[in-house]
Amino acid sequence: MSDKTGNKPIDVAVGILMKPNGDVLLGQRPAGKPYDGYWEFPGGKVETGEAILDALKREFVEELGVHILSASQWCGVEHVYEHAHVRLHFFISREWRGEPQSLEGQAFAWQGVVGVSPLLPATIPLLEWLDQLRYP
Repeated sequence: MSDKTGNKPIDVAVGILMKPNGDVLLGQRPAGKPYDGYWEFPGGKVETGEAILDALKREFVEELGVHILSASQWCGVEHVYEHAHVRLHFFISREWRGEPQSLEGQAFAWQGVVGVSPLLPATIPLLEWLDQLRYP
């Protein structure tokens, strides 16, 4: 499926690190990127021929210095931004090695009740759904 400009969506792997208490990690988009300063779940673009989970693992090492040990596919969302049509593949990981570090100069924060703003538009509708998993 392509958007009204005829562009095919860009596949993006997105990871939700979830602590046993339900806290999740959000990162702030760095300066110079579209929507800089907005908060989102970390991740990045899937390279040609790359498996989505492999892309997620690579992005977490590159951006945060975290090695994802296991992750479950959660949901997929398509969103058309002014700058890109993205297909977001969300994974939840409860097992990783390492503490997140700001390797690309981005801020990040563990959140129970999400209090950071502004949130990336594609992230907002997922929070209520995610809360049902975090706090059943």
